[in-house]
Amino acid sequence: MGQSSGKPPRIAVVMGGPSAEREVSLSTGRECASALRGEGFETVEIDAGPDLVDRLRDAAPDVVFNALHGRWGEDGCVQGLLEWMGLPYTHSGVLSSALSLDKERSKDAYRAAGLPVVDSVLASKAQIMADHVLAPPYVVKPNNEGSSVGVYIVQEAANGPPAIADDMPDVLMVEAYAPGRELTCTVLGDRPLTVTEIFTEGWYDYHAKYATGGSRHVVPADIPQDIFDLCMTHALRAHEVLGCRGVSRTDFRWDDTRGADGLILLETNTQPGMTPTSLTPEQAQAVGMTFGQLCAWLVRDASCNR
Repeated sequence: MGQSSGKPPRIAVVMGGPSAEREVSLSTGRECASALRGEGFETVEIDAGPDLVDRLRDAAPDVVFNALHGRWGEDGCVQGLLEWMGLPYTHSGVLSSALSLDKERSKDAYRAAGLPVVDSVLASKAQIMADHVLAPPYVVKPNNEGSSVGVYIVQEAANGPPAIADDMPDVLMVEAYAPGRELTCTVLGDRPLTVTEIFTEGWYDYHAKYATGGSRHVVPADIPQDIFDLCMTHALRAHEVLGCRGVSRTDFRWDDTRGADGLILLETNTQPGMTPTSLTPEQAQAVGMTFGQLCAWLVRDASCNR
């Protein structure tokens, strides 16, 4: 990591930024910075803005802990900047980050690897609002955002297509609705940790993900062993196919009336949330790793050329 002998590594935790997931990122960054201090690291917190290069130069960190979510922080942009500056950083690199956040291209990679996904297309807002692009039920969502930002579920009984908000991107993903139970699996390095089942009153939207009490997590998931193992295998394969580094979390839907055929891979998150209600820290804890140890592992794994 390049630190002086006998001196604790200096870590710049980069968070916030201009994406739709800014508030989640600020929460992630604060939690990670606090945990790293508890592990003995010298830590500075940086809210990513137009002056990010100057802030990083002033901080002169040994490692950048990337706590950004969504566009600019999770799509290869900040990773390219850090590569240019020669600063070792956590999580995935330029190509993997860009590929993973682009939902349609990542699904192309899954399909090529034989991983199970549902049908989807990219369409303009005008097309989507003019007529059903897919037969209901289906989901409309941005192609390059996370945290369930801007998601529309069009039910089977819908009389017509959805009215899309003006602030949504011009091109969106329309995806066949995958019924079933919510499952997720974190991969750390080359190791899938465990499987969590997520229970909510409605669906796993932004509020359910980040509000206290918004969802209930069962870790490890109480599901048949073959489905549990298949989630672990698929999550590791997705991590490898997309070229992820450090940590990733892959989300699934499982229709338990169809056995293994009912397991569908939704997407892989290269910057999984690290808030008090987040899934990845829970999974790490379930396999005997404290939150501080998880953050410290990511710092020690940091590098350029990721």
